[in-house]
Amino acid sequence: MENQTNQNSYSHILKYTGLLGSVQGLSILVGLIRNKLVALILGPAGLGLISIFNSTVALMSNATNLGVQTSGVKNISEAYETGDEEALRHAIHLVRLWSIVTAVLGVVVCIILSPLLNSFSFKWGNHVLHFVMLSPVVGMLSLVGGELAVLKGTRQLRKLSVISLLNVVAALLTSVPILYIFGQKGIVPSIIVMTLSQLLLTLIYSFKKYPLELTFDKGFFGEGLGMVKLGMAFVAAAIFGSGAEFAIRSYLNTAGNEVTSGLYNAGYMLAVTYGGMIFSAMETDFFPRLSAANKDTDSFCMIVNKQMEVSVMLIAPMVIGLSIVMPWLIPLLFSNAFLPVVSMAQIAIISLFFRALYLPMAYMNLAKGNSLWYLLLESFSAIILVALVEYGFRHDDLRGIGYAILIANILDFIVTFAFCRLKFSFKPSAELKRYIVLQLPLVALSYLLTVRPFSSLALLPSGRGWVGASFALSCLLLMISMWLSVKKLMRKKE
Repeated sequence: MENQTNQNSYSHILKYTGLLGSVQGLSILVGLIRNKLVALILGPAGLGLISIFNSTVALMSNATNLGVQTSGVKNISEAYETGDEEALRHAIHLVRLWSIVTAVLGVVVCIILSPLLNSFSFKWGNHVLHFVMLSPVVGMLSLVGGELAVLKGTRQLRKLSVISLLNVVAALLTSVPILYIFGQKGIVPSIIVMTLSQLLLTLIYSFKKYPLELTFDKGFFGEGLGMVKLGMAFVAAAIFGSGAEFAIRSYLNTAGNEVTSGLYNAGYMLAVTYGGMIFSAMETDFFPRLSAANKDTDSFCMIVNKQMEVSVMLIAPMVIGLSIVMPWLIPLLFSNAFLPVVSMAQIAIISLFFRALYLPMAYMNLAKGNSLWYLLLESFSAIILVALVEYGFRHDDLRGIGYAILIANILDFIVTFAFCRLKFSFKPSAELKRYIVLQLPLVALSYLLTVRPFSSLALLPSGRGWVGASFALSCLLLMISMWLSVKKLMRKKE
């Protein structure tokens, strides 16, 4: 077990952010290959169907897992820090029992609500049977979540990295042949097979480290109530989050069509999901460390500041780089049919900078067990996102959605910071302020140089010569941002 000081050092943060981010990057690369093949096979409409089914499954999973996979990390992490093997085994046993209970609950609820999900998600066809067929996926995700909580709480970071990479490879090898043979009819079976492979891989690694020892007794319900009580706030917050994505995709599918939903999914995937790969270290490494230090206020705030500093310096060059290559990246990774989403993605990607700032603060409530406040902040975030996306789409189509995502993340940062300042007396470090002042103008200027609408507004020159000059200036900004980040991070690592 690592020394607490070493665990919270800049070297540790950089090491495991680099490890998890690199593995996530490899996973994303494999995932991009899969998405490219799926896009060629199914087109935007097929990707739209996949996104609707996946968001529905996520909603059902988050609504029925009782927050065990989140509150379980906190319980296991605290037991792990004490060094008491008996307490650790008991915490793991409790999480696994409740994971089984929530898996059964998820299957039953998904089957019962299938007609409602169908009527809400689609304005054409009958997809009730599809949602019924997806119910085992909800159950499997609960079991996966429980075992991942075990590995996260016990700091099995390398195993988690391997599992993540193997999962996307398995998804590539199993889903693409099914979709190639059966087309859209293979979407639901491919999701089932991918989730099953994910479950088997996770069980193999988790059971090898902590063998399964299940003994059902009457007391386990009472013992787990504290964990479930805390977890229920996470459930409610997750419902708002998944519900927001579900509502957005359903709205786009009905206000627009499945092609619109597919374009949004591609843009969101690139700009937010894939672009935010460094955030994978937040839940896997940062949250357990923060939970273990939740009783020491100074150390608690110091851990958050360090994570924010590293995140900002890593994400800024990534945002600038992706913004520059987005017009070439989208047709390369998908097809020319997805070009309309470029304007949305170039705007939405800036939101990653603000996510890098507010996500570490958002985990403070989780680590402290402040379930009600966590729920209120997450609810605010979800409601604002849905409202802004609907408004943005009605007024400026996909580009309006990009602005909506950016504004929603800026508001999240402002509200989260104000709350943490009042609740936890959190203050940003002088170093963090300096990094923001250095990097944010570079990100903003890069956006101005790469996005066409500003030329039409006469804010910037137009013409072929300016396009080449703006590209060169954007690359210069990228190099400056990378130089600043490398210089600062290497100094921190020393």
